[in-house]
Amino acid sequence: MRDDSLTEVLVELADTLVDDFDVLDFLHLLSRRCVDLLGIDAAGVLLADPRGGLRVVASADEEPRLLELFQLQIDEGPCADAYRTGAAVGHTALPEAESRWPLFAPKAAAAGFQAAYALPMRLRSDIVGVLNLLVATSGELDGPSMRTAQAMVDVATIGLLQARSARHYDVLIEQLQTALSSRVVIEQAKGFIAERLGLDMGGSFSVLRGYSRRNNRKLTEVAAAVVARSEDVQDLFRA
Repeated sequence: MRDDSLTEVLVELADTLVDDFDVLDFLHLLSRRCVDLLGIDAAGVLLADPRGGLRVVASADEEPRLLELFQLQIDEGPCADAYRTGAAVGHTALPEAESRWPLFAPKAAAAGFQAAYALPMRLRSDIVGVLNLLVATSGELDGPSMRTAQAMVDVATIGLLQARSARHYDVLIEQLQTALSSRVVIEQAKGFIAERLGLDMGGSFSVLRGYSRRNNRKLTEVAAAVVARSEDVQDLFRA
């Protein structure tokens, strides 16, 4: 991995943090760039909800099996541990981790993953979520890869917390809550697009996100329009 590649990604993430930015699209970009830069096999983000629990909000790959693995970690797994302790958590041999994570470890191993890492999105005492990295080969990520992941997590965390400082705390909470709730609408839109275009769920999400970016519209707005069968997104199905 070249230093200029990391610099380009950090600039890309920072440029996304404009006024009224789309939280879901930003966190999907973070997940995607982790896979691109680190040479890992999957990445996802879980955010803290207003009650202090975790919710899955973004994934580099929207396949159901991966979303299920991220979902499992709400209560058990490296993400739950990282959120609770505020420290990075990793395991390099998931088939041997059943005593630690009896639900998550065998599911992850059965899905083809040998190692998992979770980095808290933390600035001092504030933890807004967790970044999860899954790897198909056993063994530790090297030092440069972990530092790169930490740098991207730090940029994302600072961006979210700056939004809280620049506005009011309740505005950010409302924005994050909207992002959490929007997952339901996005899942519905993915299903509809998949059926209409004969795609898998990952492909349908790519169509949805690509359309929102080309038309400079928020991901959640486009998803809601698809679910509502709105006429203004019909050209999405002709893409």
